[in-house]
Amino acid sequence: MKIAFLDTVHEVLNQGLIQHGFECLDLTTTSKEEIERVIHAYDGIVVRSRFKLDESFLSKCSNLKFIARSGAGMENIDIDFCNKNEIQLFNAPEGNRNAVAEHALGMLLSLFNQLNKADREVRSGKWDREGNRGIELDGKTVGLIGYGNNGSAFAKKLKGFDVKVIAYDKYKTDFGDEFVEEVSLSEIQSRADVISLHIPQNEETMWMIDGRFIEECTKDIYLINLSRGKIVVTSDLLNHIKSGKVKGACLDVLEFEKSSFENMFEGDLNPAFKELLNSDKVLLSPHVGGWTIESYYKLSKVLLDKICSNFKA
Repeated sequence: MKIAFLDTVHEVLNQGLIQHGFECLDLTTTSKEEIERVIHAYDGIVVRSRFKLDESFLSKCSNLKFIARSGAGMENIDIDFCNKNEIQLFNAPEGNRNAVAEHALGMLLSLFNQLNKADREVRSGKWDREGNRGIELDGKTVGLIGYGNNGSAFAKKLKGFDVKVIAYDKYKTDFGDEFVEEVSLSEIQSRADVISLHIPQNEETMWMIDGRFIEECTKDIYLINLSRGKIVVTSDLLNHIKSGKVKGACLDVLEFEKSSFENMFEGDLNPAFKELLNSDKVLLSPHVGGWTIESYYKLSKVLLDKICSNFKA
């Protein structure tokens, strides 16, 4: 089988597939137009987020048997087309769940203790103890929306703190255990001090966290989003930060992301994006929650195992 690598991933995947007899070709620097001319000859594709694998592109993949995405989300792939054409899809949420959980915890503790602000101020010669007084995670209720690989990993990290962890998952039941209490979505809204998102982007979740959702929360909340940016309506989030209904937000993903992340700052910036950048109530990171040294290897190793378990060279 011939496998096209459209994005750079850890070498363990390429090397492992070759050892199992697969033919792997590097198309990571080949233009999309040229890829479209040759992709009919390939049985498999390895991709991250280089460009959308939509119906127009996939219709040119006449021999395609699988797509392996190094990551968790599959929103850049036309899943319906793949299902209709019996193209198997592999992703690797197991590979970066620990990284996401640690990043979420790190962002939350940093926000609560104003560490980024305090660090900048001390470096600039400002010694403001009262202005950097933190709050404690102890005693808070953390509500998880989504209890798959990432949500459950975050719940385990929180076990070492004296917090109550509750979780809602539309697609799972009876998952309550020593780490989490299973609840309804309305209970998340009524009980949580912190709401953390661990859900994929799809038609059901797009713009889920809007003004109405936030207004229906009983408490003033902190929001964590390490899932996908378009799940949160940024303008509504900002409005509620101003009102105090949202006391702070940790955002590893943004509504304004493009397929090539580095292009986010080109051209005129969205006004809401500018406001986010200037808010001391918001902690930002560049979509790296699941992108550690260790997860880079794990993502590819998970895909290697899945491909070899389902296909023979």
